[in-house]
Amino acid sequence: METGHKHMAQTNNISNITIIQELSIQISLSGLSFCILQKDSNTISCIKHIAFEKKLNPLEALDQLKHVFNTEDALKSSFNAVYVIHVNELSTLVPKALFNEDSLADYLKFNSKILKSDFITYDTISINDSVNVYVPYININNFIYDMYGSFTYKHVSTVLIENILLIEKHIEDLKVYAHISSNHFEIIVTKKGGLLLYNTFEYTTTEDFIYYLLFTTEQLQLNPETLQLIFIGNIVKDDELYKMAYKYIRHISFGNRFDNYSYTTQAKTNYSDFTLIKNF
Repeated sequence: METGHKHMAQTNNISNITIIQELSIQISLSGLSFCILQKDSNTISCIKHIAFEKKLNPLEALDQLKHVFNTEDALKSSFNAVYVIHVNELSTLVPKALFNEDSLADYLKFNSKILKSDFITYDTISINDSVNVYVPYININNFIYDMYGSFTYKHVSTVLIENILLIEKHIEDLKVYAHISSNHFEIIVTKKGGLLLYNTFEYTTTEDFIYYLLFTTEQLQLNPETLQLIFIGNIVKDDELYKMAYKYIRHISFGNRFDNYSYTTQAKTNYSDFTLIKNF
């Protein structure tokens, strides 16, 4: 079952497109990235990251996105499918049995600062019978729709939770995943293939990072001597974050996207761009 949302379908004459290609775009207020998949050859032909100089507001982020579309040749072609990932802290998980579509704002107001005017939507995460309620960047959705017509969008936590639960489906052990970006990170804790916890934190220093990581594991009464920490995203073994984590946590490894694409533009590692590439 597909999660995510399709905007109203628009009839597209795609008979003149010889290459079948798809586009994945990930956007936050601190930066954006995109990735192109050539479907016929199962090849990732382009991965690109654009960091903003500072955290922007949604209008400024849209201006940056427009600039990228105007300047990146790879984006000037047609795409058979477009997938957008919204990255922000404005999401909350609700068990499907308790979910009521009329209460979207109620679910979010407990742990997010939302405005009356915010558009709220949700992704269905079928792998663990939950619903992810969140605020997408609606101006960015409108722009993408004007560019491409019908497209699919999700919250970043949906892509993370779905894919990590798939990887951990038959694993008994408790795992702590940290998905690292340049100024924030997500924590996903799984046990016996189920989700124990999802959270996201902004950090500016390695001290911030380790504080949030240890605070979270302490809340779950996990022992840093025995817990298994798995890094995915934008991190390698020599990073300061890794060194800091290793001072406190004994068992650290790196994850894997487990994809079978060929790459003409190489991803930095086999666990980087996890959500961007897993979104296809």
